[in-house]
Amino acid sequence: MTELLYQTDSYLQRFEAKVEALDEQGRGIALDRSAFYPGGGGQPADSGSLTVNGVIYAIKRAKKMGDFVFHYVEGEDPLPPLGAVVQGQIDWERRHQLMRTHTALHVLCGVVFRDYGASVTGGDMEPLDGRMDFEFERMQHELVDQIQQAVNREVAAAREVRVAILPREEAFAIPDLIRTKISLLPEGIQQVRVVEIVGLDLQADGGTHVHNTAEVGSIRVVDYKSKGKINKRIYIAIE
Repeated sequence: MTELLYQTDSYLQRFEAKVEALDEQGRGIALDRSAFYPGGGGQPADSGSLTVNGVIYAIKRAKKMGDFVFHYVEGEDPLPPLGAVVQGQIDWERRHQLMRTHTALHVLCGVVFRDYGASVTGGDMEPLDGRMDFEFERMQHELVDQIQQAVNREVAAAREVRVAILPREEAFAIPDLIRTKISLLPEGIQQVRVVEIVGLDLQADGGTHVHNTAEVGSIRVVDYKSKGKINKRIYIAIE
C-alpha cells in the first residue's frame, strides 16, 4: 500500500521511500509512500524523478492501481529491486502551476454555486489552463464578465485553503459537499478528503491545492461555449 503524502502536504517536493512492487512490463515502480499525485478529478498526474543507488529514473507519469501508486519510468535502466531505498523528487514548477490552477477552479466553482446555484457537470486542467462545465441554461458575455470579476475578488481576498480527511458519515453530513452533478466518490470509500476555501467553498476533492487564494494569481476567462441545452463551459487561464 502506498501512503499518499500529497494528501496532507501538497508542498512536499522531495521524499524517501522503499520499493514495494514492480510492473516489469510497463516499467512501473510502486513505493510504500509517495508525494506524486497519480491523476484524477481532472488534474493530471505528476512527473519527476526517482533516484536509487545513484541511478536517476525519469518519471513520466504516476498512476493509482489498487492500493499502490506506480511511477512509470523512461529509459532502459533495469528497475530497482524490491526493498530498495528511493529518493523521490517531483517536478515542482509543473506541480505548483497545477496547484494554482486547481484552486482557481474551486474558486470558480464556489462563486458560480454561491451566486447562481449551478452544479458542476465536468472539468479538466493543464498547468495554468482549465475548464469547467456548469448547469446553466444561458450564458452570455455580461454574465461571464461578472463571474470573472467575482472570482478575482475572491482571489484578492486571500482566503485560506484548508484540507481535512473526515470519516465518510461525517463528511456526507456537510450540505452540498458534492458539487458535481454526479457523485464520483466510490461507495467503499470510508475516509473522505475535503478541501475548504474558507468563507467561499467546501467540497470533496482529492487533488493538490495552494494554501491561500492569493497564491493563485489573476484568473482570466478566455472563452465560453454551450455544450448542450443546460451545459455551459467556461475556460480560464491563470496569469
